[in-house]
Amino acid sequence: MSSRIPAQAYFVVSAVFHYLGPAFAVLLFTRVDALGVAWLRIASAAAVFALWRRPWRRFGELDRAGRRLLLAWGAVLAVMNACFYLAIDRLPLATVAAIEFLPVVALAAYGVRSARNAAALVLATGGVYLLTGARFAGAPLAVALAFANAGLFALYIVLGHRVSRLRGMGGIDGLAGSMLVAAVVATAMAGWAAAPALLDPVALVAGAGVGIASSVIPYVCDQLAMARLARATYALLVALLPATATVVGVVVLAQLPTLAEAAGVGLVVTGVALHRGAA
Repeated sequence: MSSRIPAQAYFVVSAVFHYLGPAFAVLLFTRVDALGVAWLRIASAAAVFALWRRPWRRFGELDRAGRRLLLAWGAVLAVMNACFYLAIDRLPLATVAAIEFLPVVALAAYGVRSARNAAALVLATGGVYLLTGARFAGAPLAVALAFANAGLFALYIVLGHRVSRLRGMGGIDGLAGSMLVAAVVATAMAGWAAAPALLDPVALVAGAGVGIASSVIPYVCDQLAMARLARATYALLVALLPATATVVGVVVLAQLPTLAEAAGVGLVVTGVALHRGAA
């Protein structure tokens, strides 16, 4: 059945849920601390993957390097989500999403030194400057968290690419194993912030919904799309994500961008669409 559905359709579903889940998480911040929502997202996604894939059954097949890779990927996932939620608690979703893609373009420019990638990096950097220039003075911590999330996102891509090529536990199984690691790290880091939500049935149900919408549906759709799309095509589609975040921010959170912010998102989208990764 999955092969009958166009790969682009999987990507569209991923693009929508990639920021639809966090948008609903912002609405949940009135009941639970941002770090607590991050824990609810990771823990609920880990529970779904544990019941679905049971990744511990294949963990023993990995060598020491493979186990270290899954542990590292899970730790990055946990810290990245914490930074992301702390950032969107203070900044518009579209701003954080656009900043998130600056390291992606920078990695491409570093891996393939070409005039095309240099131009893409200039465009993306200019867009991020428009989005953050006015906020450095008023919200330096928020901007720092957004850039920390962006750096971790780039590391997440690098480690995730390696996990996808692990023998015996790659793809969705590798993702499931790393999500369990992320749940352990997130519990040590932010479990205390989610403690009040354990006595709030509405917060628990909403948190589980955020986890499924943010970490299960889009990540699985990404795996199904990447398995059938050429990397250049996938990279081009990724350019839609900052724009998707803008639309979701307007519709769900009523976060109307200013003219400068809309121009900044446009520059980032153009930069991501223009760049080319290594073959």
